[in-house]
Amino acid sequence: MIAPVFVDANVFVYEVDLKEVDKRLCAARWIERLWREQAGRTSMQVLSEYYVTATRKLKPAISAEVAWNDVKSLLAWQPRVIDEALLQRAHEIELRYRLNWWDCMVVAAAQLQDCALLLTEDMQDGAVFGSVTVRSPFTLSAEEPCANYVVASTAQRHPARGRPRKQALKAAA
Repeated sequence: MIAPVFVDANVFVYEVDLKEVDKRLCAARWIERLWREQAGRTSMQVLSEYYVTATRKLKPAISAEVAWNDVKSLLAWQPRVIDEALLQRAHEIELRYRLNWWDCMVVAAAQLQDCALLLTEDMQDGAVFGSVTVRSPFTLSAEEPCANYVVASTAQRHPARGRPRKQALKAAA
């Protein structure tokens, strides 16, 4: 079994996009593998984005019924809800890495679910954010072993940037 893998909305969208045949096949292989190995993770934010994109922005769009059935089935992945812990972690990521807020929410959800990989096309392939490595599902094959991606504990938060404050130094002494 592989470490948990967080899947962003664009991967789910490509799985149903009739115009992007190659990406559709890659996305389908990843999602099938994650179902088989019970390693797929996502968030409520991602499922909401998938539903809106698939039913309103995708051309041709899929029916609301089909998209809703996809969302209902993905609830088995126990998507991360938006709560205080997620917002706090996203804020830490924003301060540390200067990502846009929605990407911070995705990275935070991946970290809080102990994911080693984050599959998305929306961030730089190979970028590392704490314990999570971003990979494009279109450059990393679903058939490749994922042994190089080790889950790190999420107990340690991102270190603050800059010098420690003088008060903190005195307290440590």
